[in-house]
Amino acid sequence: MTDKQRVAFLDLIKSFHTADPIIFHHGDCIGADADAHDIVLSICGTEIHIHPPTESKYRACCIGAHLEYRAAPYLQRNHNIVDSTSLMIATPEGAETLRSGTWATIRYALKKKKEVYIIDIQGDIYSKTISA
Repeated sequence: MTDKQRVAFLDLIKSFHTADPIIFHHGDCIGADADAHDIVLSICGTEIHIHPPTESKYRACCIGAHLEYRAAPYLQRNHNIVDSTSLMIATPEGAETLRSGTWATIRYALKKKKEVYIIDIQGDIYSKTISA
């Protein structure tokens, strides 16, 4: 994540933090997953669930999760994360592309009618939904 994405992510997570605990799911990869993990750890009452990839080359091995699922290939892991959540926050590196795991996961979340928040590299937040 860029510094602006980190600030926007923290602000967005704080806006969702209510009296009810949040369960935060991520894919345990270096980069945005690890950044998000560290930010979420700083918020009391937030439970973290990790969905690791079977390919360990880019794995962050984040510490402090409440639950770690069985490792799965990237595409299945990303679908598992979306299927386990009510909304998605994405911090892509740039504009939508077809050969991007992040953008493929965003498209899958929208197909599943999940609310999606996209934080661009400038820290601007866009909300996308597809109605039922």
